[in-house]
Amino acid sequence: MKIVYAGSPDFSVPALKALCNAENCEVIAVITQPDKPVGRKQILTPTPVKAFAAERGIQVYDFKKICEHVEEIKALGADIMITCAYGQILTQEVLDCFPKGVWNLHASLLPKFRGASPIQSAILTGQSHTGITVMKTELALDSGDILLVKRCEIGGKTCGELSAELSALAADAAVDAVKYLNEGGVQLLMQDETGVSFCKKIQKSDCKINFSKTAEEVLRVIKAFSPSPAAYCNFNNSILNILNADMAEGSGKCGEVIACDKFGITVACGNNAIRITLLQPAGGKVMSARDFVNGRKIKAGDILD
Repeated sequence: MKIVYAGSPDFSVPALKALCNAENCEVIAVITQPDKPVGRKQILTPTPVKAFAAERGIQVYDFKKICEHVEEIKALGADIMITCAYGQILTQEVLDCFPKGVWNLHASLLPKFRGASPIQSAILTGQSHTGITVMKTELALDSGDILLVKRCEIGGKTCGELSAELSALAADAAVDAVKYLNEGGVQLLMQDETGVSFCKKIQKSDCKINFSKTAEEVLRVIKAFSPSPAAYCNFNNSILNILNADMAEGSGKCGEVIACDKFGITVACGNNAIRITLLQPAGGKVMSARDFVNGRKIKAGDILD
């Protein structure tokens, strides 16, 4: 089966790699986002998907607006397109270029968390499980019929840890999806519209920690936004990014440091407390909370806001 693959970030690379290595799969082209300036020197940098495709000698298209290149896409003669965190909206004209459909690898258990931040949203709302849903792409946002689902447990994972697991799961899902489509006669499952929820693009303002919330809620915010854009609070008039924490016992004023020791920094919340284990001071490097305690003047009674 001839495949065009559309994706951009690191998350999308394992699925592309798996398709390149799978039987009965021929990735004839990759579509990705244009190169972007990165870092302090603003060096023009290709997406991870483009970099991988170039290594494999696969034709790459980095359209600024995919909707303006319909004839070029149609001329490729692909059977299907598989998308994974591509980053552009597809028009009906683009969808019509693929006789066996366009299939998206979405990082949630649809119909939950349609939209831009499904992994973060699953953590924030305290879900026990999430997964990868392979759905047929339609014009409406993440509303297409479902081909297959692969599930995984969230547990105490950060967004970064869960993303890595889901990325590997997406690779398995992509290969299975092509296998089913090759065999023909697939039966799709309609999404239950009564269970639909949506999630928005994350802004830095969403990452501000409110220690008046319960310890469970504070912990979810920290896990959901780690490693980036990172949950944060204020300490001594500077931003302090909090990258990981766990539950702890204790009480005090909301945001009050209860203890600083080799285990981390224990902070009171609206009920109970959390223990910060990994953080990043403004302009500094990521470090363990233990190292921060050893090198800074933070003590019981200080306030994180």
